[in-house]
Formats: sequence, structure tokens, C-alpha cells
Amino acid sequence: MPPQKIRAIISDIGRVIVGVDVSRAMQGLSSGIALTPKEIWSAIEKDPRYPDLQEGRMSAHDWHLHIVRRLGGNLTYDQFTQAWNAALLPEPLQPDSLWAGLAKKYRLALLSNTDPIHVAHMESSFTFFQYFPVRIYSCVVGSSKPNPVIYQDALRATKVKANEAVFIDDLEENVAAAKALGMIGIHLPIPAELPEKLRAAGVEIA
Repeated sequence: MPPQKIRAIISDIGRVIVGVDVSRAMQGLSSGIALTPKEIWSAIEKDPRYPDLQEGRMSAHDWHLHIVRRLGGNLTYDQFTQAWNAALLPEPLQPDSLWAGLAKKYRLALLSNTDPIHVAHMESSFTFFQYFPVRIYSCVVGSSKPNPVIYQDALRATKVKANEAVFIDDLEENVAAAKALGMIGIHLPIPAELPEKLRAAGVEIA
């Protein structure tokens, strides 16, 4: 049998399309807090409410209040979101021309573990979103990668079968979960290698 025709490309955002430097955000959040930026990030990563923010069970305003109460500091909500968004680097890792070309041949979708603060910032700051009509965010659908549910949401939204979709992520466990569902997986630890890896997966790039 000939291989299944690729009809969709589903991509992670952080560290694939948008650069991430968490230390920039923690530096901003450390104002008035008796912890180092590294200690703040460690506390946030281990915070039992952090998954609630990322899976839509906690609002951005409640997350701000929760962090201020828990760690201290005196940042207003606007100051907090500005610091939080500093983790997202302003220059995209992929040129818009890559997505513009792919969008002519494939259905493009975003699939990201993210929060409402970052979503609002990214959608208003980056032009690549215009090429992605389907956007699956953990904070909207209520589940996160590598849970199979969020991949199935993306496949339904793009109206393709698993073996018709290429999935790109910087984390191997997320790629493994996509492959387990039958998707074509691309593990991308080095963003600059994306065009080469897409071609190797059978994607046509102009």
C-alpha cells in the first residue's frame, strides 16, 4: 500500500515557533520577593495550582492573586502579566514564509500547553497565527500533552485521521504520545532543523 497522504501539520508553539526563556519572566516576578528567580520558577513548577492555570480551571486574575499570596511581592495584575509574558522571546524561531507556503498545501494547527496570559500576548504579538486557523490550547480544552485527549481534539478540529497528520514538538514524550495515536511525529530539539525534518517526514516545502 502507498503511504497515507499527509493532509495536516500540527505544531507546538513554545521552543518550536516562539523562543522561551523562563529566567526573563522570573526576573520580573522577583520584584519585592525574597526568593531568587530560580527559586521562584521551582515554586511555580511544583505549585499544585499551576496545572489548573494551564488547563483552564483557574483564571489569569486568580493565578496572579494566588502567586502574590503564596510568594509575596506587590506586583499589580498588569505588572504581573508583563513579567509573565517576558518569558516569550519577541523574534519567532521560524519565518512566516515557511507557514505561508505550507498553508497552501496543508491544514495547519497549533497544539500547545499554555495559559490564557500567554495566549493573549502571543496572538496579539506574532503574525504567524494568521496561517493557523485551528488553535488547540490546553487552557481552553482542559487537558494537556501528552494526554491523548488533546491530540484527538486537534485531529477532530483539523478533520484528518491520525495517519494524515504530522505533529511537531520539542519534547520527546509529547511526540511519543502523538505517534502512539498513529500520527507522524517530529521531535524538534533544534528549531532551525524544522524544514529539513519536515521534508524527511514527507512534507512538500516550496
